[in-house]
Amino acid sequence: MAVLNEQELNEQLAGLEGWELRDGALRKRYSFDDFARALAFTNRVGGAAEAANHHPDLAVGWGYVEVAWVSHDAGGVTERDTQIAARCDELAT
Repeated sequence: MAVLNEQELNEQLAGLEGWELRDGALRKRYSFDDFARALAFTNRVGGAAEAANHHPDLAVGWGYVEVAWVSHDAGGVTERDTQIAARCDELAT
């Protein structure tokens, strides 16, 4: 999959609430009421990542999960990253 150019990325980001391009990756911070809910979300993201064979960087703490997607093999953000970012939003609800 090809790395998205600036216009393509902006179009994709328009449909992704709260996601931003920072440090070369798509990033979002999710907030939860407690650690247990944050951890449960992390596990759901992990299951989706395994199913897609595409794995994010995750930071988990009390009441939050930070997710970062980038296609290292392609050298940047691809459509695969934006698709699984949208899946994360579905898993957060």
